[in-house]
Amino acid sequence: MASLLVVDDDESIRDILYDLFADEHRCHTADSVDKALALIEKEFYDVVLTDISMPGLSGLELLGLVRQRYPDTPVIIISGITDQEHVRGLMKLGAFDYLLKPFRLETVEASVKRALEYRSRSLANR
Repeated sequence: MASLLVVDDDESIRDILYDLFADEHRCHTADSVDKALALIEKEFYDVVLTDISMPGLSGLELLGLVRQRYPDTPVIIISGITDQEHVRGLMKLGAFDYLLKPFRLETVEASVKRALEYRSRSLANR
């Protein structure tokens, strides 16, 4: 069973994603990057899904910290920002995928599946 962390300040988004994944994966949620970092210090996650725009620290900062500390952990960005330069910049910084809000649940499921496969291959190659 994989472990997922969903970080978004929008409670409805957190709840939807939790409900989507909780039956098949161990799933935790956080409404801020600070709370996400506290969870990451205690627990290991196979995939992190995060919004970019949140009060306090942003998802961009979370992306950087996860990539630095846990380079094999894919980070999927879920955001309403449509600017393609912004998206390319996030991908260059190590985001595994970028999903645009509003999203289709099938799209999120497919992205998480690819991220878990990537993580599995990455760890197998070590």
